[in-house]
Amino acid sequence: MTPDAAMTGQDALVALMVAVSASDEEIRTAELVKISNTINHLPVFAEYDADRLPRVSKMVFDLLEQEDGLEALFGLIRDSLDERLFETAYALSCDVAAADGTIDAVEARMLEEIRDELNIDRLHAAAIERGARARHMTY
Repeated sequence: MTPDAAMTGQDALVALMVAVSASDEEIRTAELVKISNTINHLPVFAEYDADRLPRVSKMVFDLLEQEDGLEALFGLIRDSLDERLFETAYALSCDVAAADGTIDAVEARMLEEIRDELNIDRLHAAAIERGARARHMTY
């Protein structure tokens, strides 16, 4: 992202999904497909310009390489995202983490950070997590 291209709320949602996918340093195809499908099908992204995805992704990758980059990313997200969408952001993050069928320790820690940063109530978080788990079960 460039200074003249301010982060939108939709960019913030995308940034969180990308950050969850990148948290274990291995971006899986299932996670990329989940992000793409989410952007293409959810009402919250109805007016989103998908051409912004590469810039948002690059910004996330650049920040995650920095010492305090995760804190900076969370600051940008909190500044850009309407508080009423914090639970949506957490739900999308959980869906990306669960997309490949497993949530490893690093992804679980990232979800915990997101939950804390967005001040998601523990009971609500548990319900969101259970929903993600149920949606991504295999036979």
